[in-house]
Amino acid sequence: MSDDFNMSMRKFLKQVGVTSQQAIEEAMRQKGDTAGKNYSAKVVLTVDGLDLEHTVTGTIQGQS
Repeated sequence: MSDDFNMSMRKFLKQVGVTSQQAIEEAMRQKGDTAGKNYSAKVVLTVDGLDLEHTVTGTIQGQS
């Protein structure tokens, strides 16, 4: 793969990671007491033109 492709993919994935973390942290602040609680999380990635749908699931532990 080309350097331009790799850079554009890394830039996109960094944006996804940073903005997702910010959104989760804000939701937890608004929720209030999340200590000791676990939250199921799911991300669905689609890419137009590539017929791609990729799902990632996991658990996020509440903060104290």
